Amino acid sequence: MAKKIMLLGSGELGKEFVIAAQRLGQYVVACDKYAGAPAMQVADEAEVFDMLDGDALTAAVERHRPDIVVPEIEAIRTERLYDIEKAGVQVVPSARAVNFTMNRKAIRDLAAKELGLKTARYFYAKTFDELQRAADEIGYPCVVKPLMSSSGKGQSVVKGPEELEHAWKYGCEGSRGDIRELIIEEFIRFDSEITLLTVTQKNGPTLFCPPIGHVQKGGDYRESFQSPEIAPEHLAEAQRMAAAVTEALTGAGLWGVEFFLSREKGVYFSELSPRPHDTGMVTLAGTQNLNEFELHLRAVLGLPIPAVTYERMGASAVILADAPSAAAPRYEGIEEALADNPATDIRIFGKPSARVNRRMGVVVGYEPLGSDLDALRDRVKAAAAKVRVIPSDEA
Repeated sequence: MAKKIMLLGSGELGKEFVIAAQRLGQYVVACDKYAGAPAMQVADEAEVFDMLDGDALTAAVERHRPDIVVPEIEAIRTERLYDIEKAGVQVVPSARAVNFTMNRKAIRDLAAKELGLKTARYFYAKTFDELQRAADEIGYPCVVKPLMSSSGKGQSVVKGPEELEHAWKYGCEGSRGDIRELIIEEFIRFDSEITLLTVTQKNGPTLFCPPIGHVQKGGDYRESFQSPEIAPEHLAEAQRMAAAVTEALTGAGLWGVEFFLSREKGVYFSELSPRPHDTGMVTLAGTQNLNEFELHLRAVLGLPIPAVTYERMGASAVILADAPSAAAPRYEGIEEALADNPATDIRIFGKPSARVNRRMGVVVGYEPLGSDLDALRDRVKAAAAKVRVIPSDEA
């Protein structure tokens, strides 16, 4: 059953996926635009090229002749994946899914117009004048995002007309690829937001992990926890929406489906990623019988997943760099962070350089089911705060 897997994007999520793949005897070629990326450190081979260069992407696939291509990031010339898939290579979860989810316009129209899922009201804007008209229609505050971006890049909450010009420029600067079009959304006053990890199988039912609550700053994840309290009817509705959109996109794998929850207005579909989700790193704390990377791999390989079982409560908190480092930094405070509680673990990602607020590691922790979730979150965040990223010139 050994397959050659080409991983497109070799960050920390890709590294955990490669580890899972190696444990099941798979051969992995890790690709990214820079050398020494985290997943490259544990893969069988590595390729360095710009995946937004379609010719370079096609050439790499032809050179390695993989059985499976697994996109891990958004910065890929995704339309080339259709040709790769037609040539007989399995694209995860599918070329259609990757192309739709890389573009907020495609996925939002699919969810709202074709599937009838509840979303925030939205418009598109290709010019600043169109943005102004849309903002007048939706009202303030509103949210402005690039159609193609990741980790909150180019995203802003606009509180009044005087902030629109900055939002337009920031959105265009944060856009990936060739598209210069923004989406403007109604600001949803939600009580909480969750990620529902959803597993689609080649020969089995769609499965759902326990919901993961998370906290974001600047559009990027800072902490996550499993499982937040959620009304049973809201969970059922989120699962229905997740099943509908993943079925429409087709393919086997793990998806991170995001929702806003409002006690008064119910569940709103937000976004989804066709791959393991950063907030799902909490599953590294052993919260489930299989973590999100193991689930993704099994689904990709067509191995059976009879069920996802919830084993214990978990929480995660990221370790951020607060200064740039041109070379690999070192880390202080790990001993102190691990000394407080045996149910605490740290993953250092091994990134070869740092920039301000770059995610360099994560702390995960767990407690038995029924424990105090707030106390667990506080403990994990306190441990993460003890770890300091030391730039190379200070080492």
